[in-house]
Amino acid sequence: MAAVHGQLGEDDGVPFPFRHAVDALRGARVRSEVRIEEVTAPRRLASYAYALEATVLADGEELADGRVVLLHEPAGHEAWHGTFRLVTLARADLEPEMAGDPLLPEVSWSWLTGALTARGADHDEPSGTVSRASSHFFGGLGDRPDETRIELRASWSPRERSGGTIDVAAHLAAWCDLLCTCAGLPPAEGPDAPVRGSAGVVPLPKRRT
Repeated sequence: MAAVHGQLGEDDGVPFPFRHAVDALRGARVRSEVRIEEVTAPRRLASYAYALEATVLADGEELADGRVVLLHEPAGHEAWHGTFRLVTLARADLEPEMAGDPLLPEVSWSWLTGALTARGADHDEPSGTVSRASSHFFGGLGDRPDETRIELRASWSPRERSGGTIDVAAHLAAWCDLLCTCAGLPPAEGPDAPVRGSAGVVPLPKRRT
């Protein structure tokens, strides 16, 4: 099992489709509010893995964070129905008016599927969970307001093109859109905007104008 760090060379034994995908991730353009850094990839999930962590910042405030891991099995994986899998995590604190919404899990999942559709990130076999955890403070912390955090864990198989490569930059852009939606930011505009519309996706009330 191999996690990837540093530069990938032509003769390092790394399969071309995975090397191509990692290079595309490293060169991908994302929304200006998103800060991304390479982190240690898990070593037991697949033969090859590459991981990124991201934080959404606005006015110096951290609004959401998460991780995305690209997995690759050159011979294919039966459960993936392909050779690649993306595994992601997105987390954010919720505004009080959203925390008690009984439709929050369904709405949150629509943020992911809508973002993938909007970015043209073709995929198969999506799965995941949406969780929310509430914190209530007592005693010396009793003056703090209640807090609710949402956590979305998901994975999907990016659809492969001829030659076994994938448009991984579109999937990264969709994941960053998900993080920004969780953070309550408005949709991207200009060159950062999705290529297609995302009708049917329910937005979170805006935290930033």
